[in-house]
Amino acid sequence: MVTAAQPFSADPASAVVRATRSPRATRDRAVAAVRHLGPNWYASVMGTAIVATAGAGLPVQVPGLRTACAVVWALSLTMLVALLAARAVHWRHHPDQARAHLLDPATAPFYGCLAMALLAVGGGTLVVGADWIGTGAAVAVDTVLFTAGTALGLAAAVAVPYLMVVHHRIEPGQASPVWLLPLVAPMVSAALGPLLVPHLPAGQPRETLLLGCVALFGLSLLAVLVMLPMVFARLVTSGPLPLAMTPTLFLVLGPLGQSTTAAGKFADAAPGALSAPYDRGFAFFAVLYGVPVMGFALLWLALAVALVVRARRRGMGFAMTWWAFTFPLGTCATGAESLARHTGLTAFDILAVTLYALLVVTWSTAAAGTARGLISGRLLAAPR
Repeated sequence: MVTAAQPFSADPASAVVRATRSPRATRDRAVAAVRHLGPNWYASVMGTAIVATAGAGLPVQVPGLRTACAVVWALSLTMLVALLAARAVHWRHHPDQARAHLLDPATAPFYGCLAMALLAVGGGTLVVGADWIGTGAAVAVDTVLFTAGTALGLAAAVAVPYLMVVHHRIEPGQASPVWLLPLVAPMVSAALGPLLVPHLPAGQPRETLLLGCVALFGLSLLAVLVMLPMVFARLVTSGPLPLAMTPTLFLVLGPLGQSTTAAGKFADAAPGALSAPYDRGFAFFAVLYGVPVMGFALLWLALAVALVVRARRRGMGFAMTWWAFTFPLGTCATGAESLARHTGLTAFDILAVTLYALLVVTWSTAAAGTARGLISGRLLAAPR
């Protein structure tokens, strides 16, 4: 009887190489890589999308700027899809870590970033993405993302404070600007919802959406006004934040700039949605509210920059918290653009361009640091 010889590799290393190249091994490595992928990564999507939206609204005409903004929007959409897939894998294969994130008072507030990422990309789709995919498709995409983002934002605005009260054990000195994230999400809906108003049938559909956005504005603003004093009191009584967390001071700019933007969007949408005298009243509100709030935002920006410079001199290195520089600055840029439209003042034109230039610099820095961290594997490693 003749027995067929089986192929045999004399080199064990080659067998290991073949095993590591197998689809199963590749999948296992991918699953392991996302174990520590937290919801804070959605901040990178938000920060990228706002570069496109804010750039499209600048009060100056720059050749090629709108095309560049469309490219950045496409990048933010790609990042969102990839991150949603990675987070789905995280929840499927690492439910223990996902639950740990929810029960961690330092991480749970970042679940508000998921809602804001959906909303920011949706708004960018309607503002600049329509140039590539058409208005009809852009409205459809934004409708889906706005609906999902608003629902998730409202859920986060309730669920995260509930967890803080019931499950988290927090000392007074642990107050953080990160706590503002789930509370700001409804304000993002308030600022981006008016973009959809002209695409609804005239009458009650438009009025309902616009006044619903006004309700989201009030919900978020009052919640932030409750939380913000605790954040400032922590700084005054306990000193500067830890070095790695210092960039999160910029998060305070988010509700300030976004609420100013929202007030301007209400004024833009009201004439086609509301009856007199409310159709013109929001134009007064946009200026009377936006100007003093923008003044406070600039005050806080100066304080935050001073503390970041101090932290940098003391050795603050790159971390994902650097994305906190981007979206809040972007909302201040869009807020300044709104004030420029409604006041006609050159000073707000200059402010909008200056803030946008600062946004581009911080986004470029955060994006480069994230790319290096992903290539080295440091950003996906277990936290120390």
